[in-house]
Amino acid sequence: MDEGEIQEILAAARGGDDTAAERLFPLVYKQLRGTARRQLRRWRPGDSLNTTALVHEAYIKLLGRSKLEVQDRHHFFALAARAMRQIVVDHARGRSAQKRGGNDAPVTLHESKQGAETRVVEVLALDRALEALTRRSERLAKLVELRFFGGFTFEESAEVLGLSRRTAHRDWRKARAFLYNELGGESA
Repeated sequence: MDEGEIQEILAAARGGDDTAAERLFPLVYKQLRGTARRQLRRWRPGDSLNTTALVHEAYIKLLGRSKLEVQDRHHFFALAARAMRQIVVDHARGRSAQKRGGNDAPVTLHESKQGAETRVVEVLALDRALEALTRRSERLAKLVELRFFGGFTFEESAEVLGLSRRTAHRDWRKARAFLYNELGGESA
């Protein structure tokens, strides 16, 4: 992936170039697929949402804004991770409403051989916990989003958030402790 070219295209998009998004997609597609694959592997939300569909829906969601206001490559991928999270959560809500009548129960986030319905509940529980974390500390919530949903390293996360690596590690511990408590003491 050519950093300079991506930066140039993002600058053009900020400037209102309507063709910038079309030029950007082939350059970022591979990394977006990796992010989508990690999310879907973690949640396995079912056959109706696959890697390609998630990438395309997230990209369309990003382009649905009147103007793509992205500072740099890291910011773009952070927005893409957030869009993917929202799509997975929306998908889980739809499945929950269909299969469970909208009722969900607390569960663990341990990796195990759980059914698709249980994973749907996990997605929704984690989303509620992240919303609570956002109300408490938007920075901690963004760090979780970058690390957990975006697959960012501590260095990349720290750079996006304008933090030192050490502060990112400290914030990560705080965020995990908060989520642990929000999820009822289950492993987050």
